[in-house]
Amino acid sequence: MEIPQLLRKFKIVAVVGVSRDPSKDSRMVFEYLLAHGFEAYPVNPFADQIGERKCYKSLSELPKKPEIVDIFRPSAEVPPIVDEAIRVGAKVIWMQLGIINEEAAAKARKAGLEVIMDHCMKIENEKLKNRK
Repeated sequence: MEIPQLLRKFKIVAVVGVSRDPSKDSRMVFEYLLAHGFEAYPVNPFADQIGERKCYKSLSELPKKPEIVDIFRPSAEVPPIVDEAIRVGAKVIWMQLGIINEEAAAKARKAGLEVIMDHCMKIENEKLKNRK
């Protein structure tokens, strides 16, 4: 499935590695997703709250099954996130700009998940909006 189709079809997003710092990219993307029709959940084991939202320690704690797992962690930390995404039944692994892990991507694809690497959800959603 292509990026525009993924963004149209899936709206429940877990943002893994979202920062408490509003000036960080992960936080800006999280806030953007909330403001643009996505049901976004922050995942950070070191935060209880992100902005006004309850923060979750892991994907398995989320109140809803995430469709997209948007990853803001170093490439080397991606494999256990992919493992958990597979366990909770996510549909898409999305590794943000600069994040590439071919091994984790292969595992996710083998489990039936769509994989996007080295792309920003905010940038891709803006491209989609500008095409309309």
